[in-house]
Amino acid sequence: MDWLSEEKQFYATGFENVCGIDEAGRGPLAGPVYVAAVILPRGKTIDGVNDSKKLSAKKRELLFDRIVEQALSYSIISADVEEIARKNILGATLAAMQRAVAALSIPADAALVDGNRLPSLSIPTRCVIKGDGKVACIAAASILAKVSRDRYMIELDARYPQYGFAKHKGYPTKAHYQAILKYGPSPVHRAYFLRNLEEKRKIYAET
Repeated sequence: MDWLSEEKQFYATGFENVCGIDEAGRGPLAGPVYVAAVILPRGKTIDGVNDSKKLSAKKRELLFDRIVEQALSYSIISADVEEIARKNILGATLAAMQRAVAALSIPADAALVDGNRLPSLSIPTRCVIKGDGKVACIAAASILAKVSRDRYMIELDARYPQYGFAKHKGYPTKAHYQAILKYGPSPVHRAYFLRNLEEKRKIYAET
């Protein structure tokens, strides 16, 4: 598989600094969503970089450092639970993507985004379905976003140890729902994502 095929289409029409954009944390019940944007040197791939979900936590940590060292430019941005509540998760994610591109120290002149929804950018932008497993710069962004969010959720675990954030990172596991039902939501939980909490109460009361 050619990890650079999408970038090459931009290079062929005169673009130079193509950034990959990806997010981590759209689905959890708690915590922010993180977005990363990465510009790799033209023609560059980094050994081992892949969709962050296909890598172990240890491997992601190692690759995080390599990406930071080798990228031409990168940025990591988050949207907190308040922004998610105001804009909904999609709106908050797209807004964070805009900020991530704006925060690059080297301006991107084109962008490749994982998924099927585009942020509003002033540069040519293209979606790539499952791009984190196909495109080098998107895969790199997926790792930066995932590692950064996981690290933050571990910090939140120290503040709210009763919820087990360090283990499930805020995702909707049975243990997470049971903790919410026992202790109530914390300030870092996403209220809209807990709208079915009473339904969960009935489910877990039977198990």
